[in-house]
Amino acid sequence: MSITMKNNTINKKEIEKFSKIAEEWWDPNGKFKPLHKFNPIRIKYIRDTILSEFKIKKKYEPFKGLSILDIGCGGGLLSEPMAKLGADVVGIDASIKNIQVAKYHLKKSKLKIQYYNSSPENLKIKKRFDIILNMEIVEHVEDIDFFIKESSKFLKKSGIMFIATLNKTLKSYLFAIVGAEYVLKWLPIGTHDWEKFVKPDYLTNICKKNSLKLKKIDGMTFNPILNKWSVTSDKSVNYISEFQKF
Repeated sequence: MSITMKNNTINKKEIEKFSKIAEEWWDPNGKFKPLHKFNPIRIKYIRDTILSEFKIKKKYEPFKGLSILDIGCGGGLLSEPMAKLGADVVGIDASIKNIQVAKYHLKKSKLKIQYYNSSPENLKIKKRFDIILNMEIVEHVEDIDFFIKESSKFLKKSGIMFIATLNKTLKSYLFAIVGAEYVLKWLPIGTHDWEKFVKPDYLTNICKKNSLKLKKIDGMTFNPILNKWSVTSDKSVNYISEFQKF
């Protein structure tokens, strides 16, 4: 039996889906409203982890001297906060519309970020990065194994990669699809495909094959009463992980 290897990570349907709503990336009350609520806890988690890993003490522009590749950067919701912290940021996305929105918003923020319309396997730069962000992207790619392989090529030895995604459980189906899309209408129907959700063990095994060692993994849970996200031990729906290249 022969196995055909895919040589790209781009899922055209996923790209088209997000391209249609690209103009709403920076609208806190638009179709990306849930992501705007989610963003502060993501930024804090990334910031605190990097400060600890790189033993950074300075308070002003603590990421100065560090390079970050934000894969699947969308409109720049994570790229810009990382640049504000002083990092040298490159953001890539397979959707040209997302990159256009990110570049347009960059003119307003006047930050220094390089944006490219590209997927990891098509990125034509030789630079290696201290940190790679793969946030809420692996559940939208065509071939997760190939995606992680191509992403890891851009990570320096001992560099760290953050991966945030959705677990493949009954609870994630009920919360992330039935609840968020159909009942609460937080997300457009069809935003997620439960079949593409990723179990932590599966992700960890793929990363291990690509020279990435799991350092920590945490759950992220939304409290509807407090209307906010928090880092918890519950990884049954959303989770975020840190890997280090060996």
